[in-house]
Amino acid sequence: MTRRSSLLYPTDPDGSATAVLQVVAPGMLSTIQDSGRPGWFHAGVGVSGAADRRSFTLANRLVGNDESAAAIECLLGGLIVEFGASAVVAVTGAPAPITLDGRPAAHSAVLRPGAGQRLALGISSTGMRTYVAVRGGIAVPSVLGSRSRDTLAGIGPEPLRATDVLPVGPPPRRWPEVDLAPVAPLTADTLTVRTILGPREDWYDRPENLFAGSWRVSADTDRVGIRLEGDADRPPLTRIDDAELPTEGMPLGAIQVPPSGQPVVFLADHPITGGYPVIATVLDADVDALAQARPGRPIRFVRG
Repeated sequence: MTRRSSLLYPTDPDGSATAVLQVVAPGMLSTIQDSGRPGWFHAGVGVSGAADRRSFTLANRLVGNDESAAAIECLLGGLIVEFGASAVVAVTGAPAPITLDGRPAAHSAVLRPGAGQRLALGISSTGMRTYVAVRGGIAVPSVLGSRSRDTLAGIGPEPLRATDVLPVGPPPRRWPEVDLAPVAPLTADTLTVRTILGPREDWYDRPENLFAGSWRVSADTDRVGIRLEGDADRPPLTRIDDAELPTEGMPLGAIQVPPSGQPVVFLADHPITGGYPVIATVLDADVDALAQARPGRPIRFVRG
């Protein structure tokens, strides 16, 4: 069913309406994300951007956008948006059930809502983050060259709230090339993550204990990073001494070990410096999978 749109359209200087979408329900946490803001480390600002870059770029490719166009990143689901004009949309990432004006719609596919129609996401049974890309991109104002919300630094557009109206940019020249993308399903099985030891593995008496058995994702997880828990009988990560480590740079995927002995893997909004030793670093290609690991999922580290 198509309903009459209640949106108030902003206008271009020539008086023509511009495309918008309105947030009816934001879900648990929905933010605007693009490919991030590199080049600001000197000012203490990290890159940020989409936590699962693979799913984010796929959504943009499906609607014909540039891969870096801003989209919505939704945690677990629950997002509902209404379109002020006909649009081309794709939903990727965590497989939240999709309805378009109450009718089931396909995941990782090109969708074409009409004016006044609503796109609604249910709650995903696996994974953490779902991406909604609109042809033309979400055209909110940029901050330091990016439209991403950095939850640690507190810069970029605020998390979405009900009644927010989001402008959509002009459509690109490129058109979608496929209607449906084959994507391997997300599971809750043990996630194998490749790592490279260092640079501070020599601060531990047995750094190889990182690879012994598996860890579990704790409830303490967000866009900054995920804290891991181990069984009581697993071998500990024991430091050689308690000396202070001078603050040093922290890359995406760094595995930092605080005094608790529970490793923390840094994700998109991680701090750019830190003082706890980094025992290993996750290969860049495996960071996206970690961004979809929800609490309780087993993680097994292997040498990359």
